[in-house]
Amino acid sequence: GGWPNYVRRLVEEVDQSFAYLFAIYISVVVFAMTRIITALFLKDTLQVAANDAEMMIQEKMNEKKRYAKKLMDVFQAADETGDGKISLAEFEEFVSQPKVKTYLATLEIDSHEVNTLFSMLDDGDGHITADEFVQGAIRLKGAARSQDVIAMMHDFNAVKKTLEEIQEYLGQHGFKKSA
Repeated sequence: GGWPNYVRRLVEEVDQSFAYLFAIYISVVVFAMTRIITALFLKDTLQVAANDAEMMIQEKMNEKKRYAKKLMDVFQAADETGDGKISLAEFEEFVSQPKVKTYLATLEIDSHEVNTLFSMLDDGDGHITADEFVQGAIRLKGAARSQDVIAMMHDFNAVKKTLEEIQEYLGQHGFKKSA
């Protein structure tokens, strides 16, 4: 504001050293105001960033829902009988179509080994239900994650331990270990 008018009277009528004092005072006040304004902008930016993280989580959830919807559409197209289950024959016929293979590839599902893919999706009853298809395809999407590899290693070690216990039991009861 009007600080030069007040300083001029002090400088002209009292002493010139007041000019230096007021220059330092004005510099400190301007610096402090700049820091306050910067802090307010930073606060708003961090708040927007926090909301952005929530938005990213929501977007990922929506993306997963859209992906599941696409998988459900694929399942319904493959279920020719309309009974809510896909047999191996239905699955082989459906996946043999080039357009379907391409579509599955866009969903990041490798469909080259149809029997293997079917067995990975099936829970052992010889049919794939809609839930088995959607949940299995979501797990199969893309390349294997390190979490998947670690889970497989854990399962493998459990099976290995069980086999060793069986082998030890059989050895104790007179069965010979074969090479």
